[in-house]
Amino acid sequence: MTLYVEEGVRPTLGGHEKFVFRQAWLTKGFQESAKDRSLFTKDEALVVLGVGKNMVRSIRHWCLATGVLEESDSRQGLKLSPSELGQRLLPSRGWDPYLEDVATLWLLHWQLTSNARRGLVWAITFSTYLGEEFTKRDLHNTIGRQLERLGINTTDDMIEREADICLRSYIPARSKAGGIAEESLDCPLVDLDLIRHNVTDNIYRFNVGPKVSLPTAVFGYALLGFLARVAPHRRTLSIEECVYLPGSPGQAFKLDENSVIEYLGHLEGQFRGKLRLAETGGLRQIYLDDGVAKQLGDRALKLLAGYYERN
Repeated sequence: MTLYVEEGVRPTLGGHEKFVFRQAWLTKGFQESAKDRSLFTKDEALVVLGVGKNMVRSIRHWCLATGVLEESDSRQGLKLSPSELGQRLLPSRGWDPYLEDVATLWLLHWQLTSNARRGLVWAITFSTYLGEEFTKRDLHNTIGRQLERLGINTTDDMIEREADICLRSYIPARSKAGGIAEESLDCPLVDLDLIRHNVTDNIYRFNVGPKVSLPTAVFGYALLGFLARVAPHRRTLSIEECVYLPGSPGQAFKLDENSVIEYLGHLEGQFRGKLRLAETGGLRQIYLDDGVAKQLGDRALKLLAGYYERN
């Protein structure tokens, strides 16, 4: 399957400087950039953020890739602004500035996998490789084929680096002695247990199935974002599309069909009939009320607000 990329989106590779993002990076980058929108262009960013030059560039990349910051000067790309999600999530009195709630990690994972511009390899990894087991070479080849179909020219070395950083975001690093290395604490997405690595046969496995720590609100946020991208003028979407279509919540969160149906059932109750599950002619579908369909972005944020305010 080929990943869907919206018209006008120009994907870029790299930018992370070969660093996975670390626990405090997004919050620090967001909060300091909110004070000075040109911070990342200044030498003083090294002092303010307390890291080296390459890490400054990496923090900027990850803040943009997870969608907590966005470029506000399209001509030069110099100034960054807090996104609406970032403004709610990461201020000192925001929903979860220190990423203490696992829901936030699921949310950031979704933000990466749905960001075709800056998280393209994440989108490919979680949305177009449908097998549960794979080698790093399999992933490399899958990424290469997708980039070719999208008309993106790059090198094998770049693909290898991108695949490596993507896997390192989810797999604990191990020292040569076989123990857990300090670097394994660097990327909080490791806690999601989405990818497992068998060192003996060097095989990677997606952890497909129910995700007990994934809240309905985050699944709903992802679903509405998915609908806004792939079905902006439709009022129905099949269950199978929500599970298997590239870019779907089912693929991004590696859920099985029963888990997706369970989440949809919970959402149906919350939407009070404006989002319905029904079966017609043997085809199970989601039906959206016109009012919901026209306000997908607002409804998605309201789902998150309801979750974080309760917790």
